[in-house]
Amino acid sequence: SCPQSLDKIDHHTSATMAVGKNKRLTKSKKGGKKKAVDPFLKKEWYDIKAPSVFSVRKCGKTLITRTQGTKIASEGLKGRVFEVSLADLNNDEDQQYRKIKLCCEDVQGYNVLTNFHGMDLTRDKLCSLIKKWGSLIEANETVRTTDGYTIRLFCIAFTTKMPNQMKKTCYAQSAQIRAIRKKMVEIMSEEASKCDLKELVQKLIPESIGADIEKACQCIFPLRDVYIRKVKVLKKPKFDILKLMEMHGDAGNEDTGAGVSREEPLVEEVKGLKV
Repeated sequence: SCPQSLDKIDHHTSATMAVGKNKRLTKSKKGGKKKAVDPFLKKEWYDIKAPSVFSVRKCGKTLITRTQGTKIASEGLKGRVFEVSLADLNNDEDQQYRKIKLCCEDVQGYNVLTNFHGMDLTRDKLCSLIKKWGSLIEANETVRTTDGYTIRLFCIAFTTKMPNQMKKTCYAQSAQIRAIRKKMVEIMSEEASKCDLKELVQKLIPESIGADIEKACQCIFPLRDVYIRKVKVLKKPKFDILKLMEMHGDAGNEDTGAGVSREEPLVEEVKGLKV
């Protein structure tokens, strides 16, 4: 009988201690649970405007939390980078393997004015170019444009068979690869340093630099699939709204009225004075 009574005491004390320990569980927390608010109710949609180099100007939408206190929405948008396919920007399905990066420079109303920020090839395109029995040649060059942008260009090329070649392989010798790489760097720095950013983008879209490299290297070794595979904007000049508006043309104010010629009334006035 004694051990049983001890068990009962132990059980009773443990039960009371458990209640004592968990006293805070019975109390309700301050404020209670917060109601789940849909975060999208606090957001605003903005239109992304591409520079005038591209045929499609309104290339998408982006959202950001509304201006609240010291947190301004437009400041949060500045510096945001958008990646858009060149096929969408130029309405041309043949250019779908190119990705263009656009960086938000300024916000006007609900329009996000962007500028060129970089270019890249899609992975599937890059993988489709690589084939066996030939050499892959790569080069890169850092160039400064006339309007103060520091840009790094990456070039890629592949050796190909000569006309009527019977041999299976077409590997270039290391001296030939060095000579081709030297030509690549020369052409890239020459083409990019003599123009501003807008003109450089106009050269990159039709791949004219790649065609020039292929033509120049033909005497060293025949090449195929010469591309500027990547472009990085390393440094930008101080922000200038006038230059940005120049890049956009009429992006900020699309609803412009028709131009009024003022020559005719002036001529009539002069005639009236003579009479």
